[in-house]
Amino acid sequence: MKFNYSVTEDDKEMIAAPEIPSEFHLLQESETHFSSDTDFEDPEGKNQKQGKGKTGKKGKKERGILGGFGRMNGHHQQNGVENMMLFEVVKMGKSAMQSVVDDWIESYKHDRDTALLDLINFFIQCSGCKGIVTSEMFRHMQNSEIIRKMTEEFDEDSGDYPLTMAGPQWKKFKSSFCEFIAVLVRQCQYSIIYDEYMMDTVISLLTGLSDSQVRAFRHTSTLAAMKLMTALVNVALNLSINMDNTQRQYEAERNKIIGKRANDRLEFLLQKRKELQENQDEIENMMNAIFKGVFVHRYRDSIAEIRAICIEEIGMWMKMYSDAFLNDSYLKYVGWTMHDKQGEVRLKCLTALQGLYYNKELNSKLELFTSRFKDRIVSMTLDKEYDVAVQAIKLLTLVLQSSEEVLTAEDCENVYHLVYSAHRPVAVAAGEFLYKKLFSYRDPEDDGMLKRRGRQSPNANLIKTMVFFFLESELHEHAAYLVDSMWDCATDILKDWECMTALLLEEPLNGEEPLTDRQETALIEIMLSTIRQAAECHPPVGRGTGKRVLTAKEKKTQLDDRTRVTEHFAVALPQLLAKYSVDAEKVTNLLQLPQYFDLEIYTTGRLEKHLDVLLRQIRDIVEKHTDTDVLEVCSRTYHALCNEEFTIFNRVDIARSQLVDELVDKFNRLLEDFIQEGEEPDEDDAYQVLSTLKRITAFHNAHDLSRWDLFGSNYKLLKTGIENGDMPEQIVIHALQCTHYVILWQLAKISESGYTKEELLTLKRQMRAFCQICQHYLTNVNTAVKEQAFTIQCDMLMIFSHQIVAGGRDILEPLIYSPDSSLQSELLSFILDHVFIDQDDDDGQQDDEASKIEALHKRRNLLAAFCKLIVYSVVEMNAAADIFKQYMRYYNDYGDIIKETMSKTRQLDKIQCAKTLILSLQQLFNEMTQEYGYNFDRTSSAFSGIKELARRFALTFGLDQLKTREAIAMLHKDGIEFSFKDPSPQGEGHPPLNLPFLDILSEFSSKLLRQDKRTVYVYLEKFMTFQMSLRREDVWLPLMSYKNSLLAGGDDDTMSVISGISNRGSSVRNKKMKPATGKRKLPEAEESSSGDGLWVNRDQALQTPVMMQAPQLTSTVMREPKRLRPEDSFIGVYPLPPEHHPPQLDYNTQVAWMLAQRQHEEARQQQERVAMNYAKIRSNLQHAIRRGTGLMEDDEEPIVEDVMMSSEGRIEDLNEGMDFDTMDIDLPPSKNRRERTELKPDYFDPASIMDESVGLRSLEFQCFNNL
Repeated sequence: MKFNYSVTEDDKEMIAAPEIPSEFHLLQESETHFSSDTDFEDPEGKNQKQGKGKTGKKGKKERGILGGFGRMNGHHQQNGVENMMLFEVVKMGKSAMQSVVDDWIESYKHDRDTALLDLINFFIQCSGCKGIVTSEMFRHMQNSEIIRKMTEEFDEDSGDYPLTMAGPQWKKFKSSFCEFIAVLVRQCQYSIIYDEYMMDTVISLLTGLSDSQVRAFRHTSTLAAMKLMTALVNVALNLSINMDNTQRQYEAERNKIIGKRANDRLEFLLQKRKELQENQDEIENMMNAIFKGVFVHRYRDSIAEIRAICIEEIGMWMKMYSDAFLNDSYLKYVGWTMHDKQGEVRLKCLTALQGLYYNKELNSKLELFTSRFKDRIVSMTLDKEYDVAVQAIKLLTLVLQSSEEVLTAEDCENVYHLVYSAHRPVAVAAGEFLYKKLFSYRDPEDDGMLKRRGRQSPNANLIKTMVFFFLESELHEHAAYLVDSMWDCATDILKDWECMTALLLEEPLNGEEPLTDRQETALIEIMLSTIRQAAECHPPVGRGTGKRVLTAKEKKTQLDDRTRVTEHFAVALPQLLAKYSVDAEKVTNLLQLPQYFDLEIYTTGRLEKHLDVLLRQIRDIVEKHTDTDVLEVCSRTYHALCNEEFTIFNRVDIARSQLVDELVDKFNRLLEDFIQEGEEPDEDDAYQVLSTLKRITAFHNAHDLSRWDLFGSNYKLLKTGIENGDMPEQIVIHALQCTHYVILWQLAKISESGYTKEELLTLKRQMRAFCQICQHYLTNVNTAVKEQAFTIQCDMLMIFSHQIVAGGRDILEPLIYSPDSSLQSELLSFILDHVFIDQDDDDGQQDDEASKIEALHKRRNLLAAFCKLIVYSVVEMNAAADIFKQYMRYYNDYGDIIKETMSKTRQLDKIQCAKTLILSLQQLFNEMTQEYGYNFDRTSSAFSGIKELARRFALTFGLDQLKTREAIAMLHKDGIEFSFKDPSPQGEGHPPLNLPFLDILSEFSSKLLRQDKRTVYVYLEKFMTFQMSLRREDVWLPLMSYKNSLLAGGDDDTMSVISGISNRGSSVRNKKMKPATGKRKLPEAEESSSGDGLWVNRDQALQTPVMMQAPQLTSTVMREPKRLRPEDSFIGVYPLPPEHHPPQLDYNTQVAWMLAQRQHEEARQQQERVAMNYAKIRSNLQHAIRRGTGLMEDDEEPIVEDVMMSSEGRIEDLNEGMDFDTMDIDLPPSKNRRERTELKPDYFDPASIMDESVGLRSLEFQCFNNL
C-alpha cells in the first residue's frame, strides 16, 4: 500500500536531497521546551483504545509535505527516499511538524506495521546510522541481531552524528527532533498510545539502543526516551486534571435531588472516570518502563551530555507534575549528580532545582532535600566552573527567598565574600544575594519617609549597612568591586549621592549615632566608586575584558548621571574639602571627583562662584599637605579642570599659574640659602626645601612647567650633593625626579611642535649632563637614592636610544645616547648587588609579609628595567649572561622575567643568545672551580646545579630543531673551545682543566640534528689527540660521555619532533589520521647553507648537507615503538658507536661513574620512555578498535559504566534519613489499578546484547588481547 501526499512549492527545494550525508559535522545544541495544546475534555471521544477494535474517527485530513510512508510491493525502495523522508522533514525544521505527525498517524491507521517500521528507521537514521531495518528483519530476526546489524552498518569513518554535527542544516535538528516526539505523543494521546503496540515497540527500541556501546545510538535514544517521558508526563497531568473534573461533575450530579438527577449522565461520568483511570494506569506503566530501562542506567553514563539530558528532563518532570515526581525518590538523583565531575552536568542539576525553588508552593516538599544537600549547594559557589558557581549562588538566592531560616550565618558569609570576586558574573550573583539578605527588607515605618531626602531618607540606613559590611570585610579593601557587584540590583541606593553627602555633612538626628572616622572614610570611598561607575559605565580594572559599546539608553543614563553628579558636587565638594582638609586619605578620594564632572555645567548652571571656592580649597590643601599622594591628586585635579575646550579654562589656568609662581619663587629663594650655607644644612631649611620640591615635582608630573626653567636649580642642587656628599636623601630623590620631568617635557615639546637648533642642542646638553649625574648617584651610599638613580637612568637610556628616531623622526638623531662600557658595568653591578639577594639580606627591615612583598615588587621592577635595555639592544647581549645564570637560584622570584628575556633575545639574535647562554654556564663553572678547585667532585650539588641549569636552557629551545639549528651548533662550538682552552699544567697526559664542562655541554646534544651531531663530533676530534682517545680513567669520563651523546643519533631526532606533536592527535573525538604531506617549508635552509659562518672545514666534515630534509612527521598512533637490539644500545642509554669511529671504549669503566653521575637522569629518561610506549600502545588500541569494529569512539570521559557511583560510602551517607524505598512511578490518586500481565515481544531487548555487568572496558581489553 502506498499513500500519495501533495508537496507545496516552498517545500520542494527543502526535500531535494533525501540521502544522508556521509560526513557529519558538529551540531550546536539548542534547548527545547515541551508545550501541549491538547483538549482536556476530548469532545470527539478519541480516548477509546484503537487496540481494542476501534479504529478511531475517520475523516479527511489535510495533506502535509511528507511524501509518504510504507513499502512498495512489500519492499522498501532501494534509493532510500521513502525511508529517509521522515528524517529529512524533521531535519528541515518545525514548520511542517504538525502535518508530518498527522500523516504518520493516518498511515498508522491503515497499516500500523509499516508505519511503525518507518518510525523505527527514523530513530536509526537520527543516530547517524546508514542501515535500514526491513520488514523481513523486523519479523524474523532476533532483537540482538537487529541491533548488531545496525551497529555493523554504522558509519565508521566519522564519529559525528546529527546531534553533534555543525552547519546550518543541523543547527536546529535537536529542537526539531524533540518537537517531533512531543507532537507525536500529543497527537496520539487519545487513542494510539493505548493500543499496547506502538508505545511498547518504541520504548523497547529506545531502551535497547540506550544500552548500545555506540555513542551515537546511546545519545540519540536517551534524548528520545527522555523527551518521550516528558511528553507522557504531560499526558498524565492532563489525565489527572480530567479525572478531577470528572469527579467534581459526578459529585455535583449525585448531590442533586432525585427528581433532577440524570442517571444516564451519572453512568456516563462513571464510565468516563473508569476509562481515564485505565489510561492513567497505562501511562504509569510506560513511564516506569522508560524510567527503569533508560534513566536509571543513563543518568550515570560515561558521556557527560547523556547525563545532562537525564538530569534536565527529571527536573522538568518534577516541575510539571510535582504531585507524582517531587519526592525524595526522584530528588536523590539530582542530589547525587551534583557531585558529577563535569561542569555541564552540575549546571543542569542547579538549573533543575531553580525551577523547583522558584515556586514557593513546593517548598514543603523540598525541606528534606534542602537539609541533606544544602552544604553541597553552598560549596558549589566556589566551583571551578564559573557558570556552575553563578547558578549555585542564584539557587541559594531562591532558597533564601523561600525561607530565611534555612541558610545559617556561616552559609551566607560564604557567599558574601564572593562580591569581591574577579569574575563579574559570580560577583553580580553574589551581590544580588547580599542585596536580598541585607538590603531588600524595609521597615513599614519607612513608607512615610519615601519622600524625605538627605539624612532622613529611607536609604540612609541601607547606606550605613553597606558601610558596615564593607568595613567588616577585612580581607578586602576594594570598594569599587563591591559597588560593581551591587550595581545592577541596588542602583537606587548607590546613586543616592544626596543622602551620602548628608551623612557626611549634616549633624546626626536625635538618638542617632554619628559615623566614626573610619566609617566616614569608607563612605567617601564607596561614594567615589559609585560616581566612577556611573560616569565610566564599565567594571573596575581586573573585572571585565574591556570597554563595551554602550546602547543608546545606557549613553543617555550616563549623561544624566554625570549631570546629576556635577550639579550636586559642584556645591557639595568644597564643603566636604573644607571639613576634611587635614585628613589626607579623605582628601585624596574627594579630589578625584572633578575628573568625572561635566565641566560645561559650571558655565550653563552659573556655578562659577562654586568653582572659585573649589580652587581656593585645592590651593589650601596643597599648602597644608606634603604627602605625595595628596599632591599628585591635586595636580591631576588641576589638569582635569584646565581643559581648553571649556570656558572655565582661563579661570583655572590663572589659579594654577599663581600657585606655581609662588612655589618656584619660594624654592629658588630657599635653595639659594640652603646651598650657600657653609655649615651642615639646618633641618628646618631642609624640610622647607623638601616640601616645596615635592609640590613642584608633583605638579611637573602632569603640567608643563618649562617656562619656569627648573633644570638649572635642580642641577645645581644635585651637583652640590655630589660634591658635599651630605645632601638629604629625599631631596636628592625628588630633585632627580623633577629633573627627569623637565627633560621629558622638553623632548615632548620638540617632538610635537617646531624647534630651533639651539633648543635641540640645549636638550642634548642637559640630557647628557643629567645622565652623568645619575651615573654618579649609582654609587651613593643610600640605597633609596641608588634605586631612584638606576630607575631614571634606565628610563633615559630607553627614551634616548636608537628607538627615538623610529617613525620618521630622524631629526632627533643627535639626541641618541648610548651607554659606554663603564655605565653598562655599573648598571649590571647594581642589579647583582641589589636584586639577586636573599630576602633576609635586604637590610633586615622586612618584618611583616606585606613589606616583603613590596620589597620583592620593587626588585622585580629594577630587574625588568635592566632586562628591557637588553631586549632593545641598548646594552650588549652578553651582559645577560649574569642574569641568565641566576635562573635556577631565583626562579620563584624572577623566573618569569628571565625566561621572557631569553625568549625576546632569541627572537632578536638566535646565535648571540645561544652564545650568551653558554657564557653564563661558563661563568658558573669558573666560579665553582675558583671555590672548589679543578679537582672538584662531579657529583657535588654545585656541579649538578649547573647541569640542571643547562638542561633547563636546553628546554627553552623548543621542539623545532630546524629553527635553532645554527644557534645550537654555535653553542657546542663555544663549549668545546672552552673545555679545551686551558691545558693541564701537568702535561699532555692529563685532561684539560675545563674538560668536565663537556658533561654540562652534553645536555644540549639532544637538540642537534643527526648530521649536525656528526659535524660537531668532527670538530671535537680537532681538539683531541690520539692519546686522549685511548684514555679510560675516570677523569676522562666527561669526554667519553660527550662523545657518546654525539654518536647517539638513532631515534633522538625523530622522537624529539614526534613527542611534541603526539598529543595533538588526541581530541574529544579522533578523526582519521592523514598521512604527512612532506611539504614542510624550510625557511632557513638557503640562509644556513650559503652562509660563511660554518665553523667546520667542509673538506674535513662528513659529506652531509648543512640542513637535512625535515623528517616525515608520523603520529605515534600509527607506528610501533622501536625496540633496541643489544648491539644497538648500552644500558638503555648510550648506543655503541659505528665501526668507522675510534675503537670501542671500556664500558665497564664507564658504568661505575655513570651510576653515580646519571642516576637521576636515567630514572627520568626511563619514565619518559615508559610513558611514551604506553601512549603508543593506548593509541594503537583505540585506533584498532575503531578500525576493527566501527563502533568505538575515543570519548572525552573514561569508558566506565558507573562513573558517578564510585563511592558507596558517600551514597549511603546521602541516603541516610531519606525515603528511597519506592522506585515505581505512582501517579496520585490511582484507584482500581490493574497490572499489565504481559507486553508485546520486546524486539530490542538490551539483555540479549550484553549483560549489564559487562561494560565498555571489557571490549577494550578483548581487543587488546586480539592485538
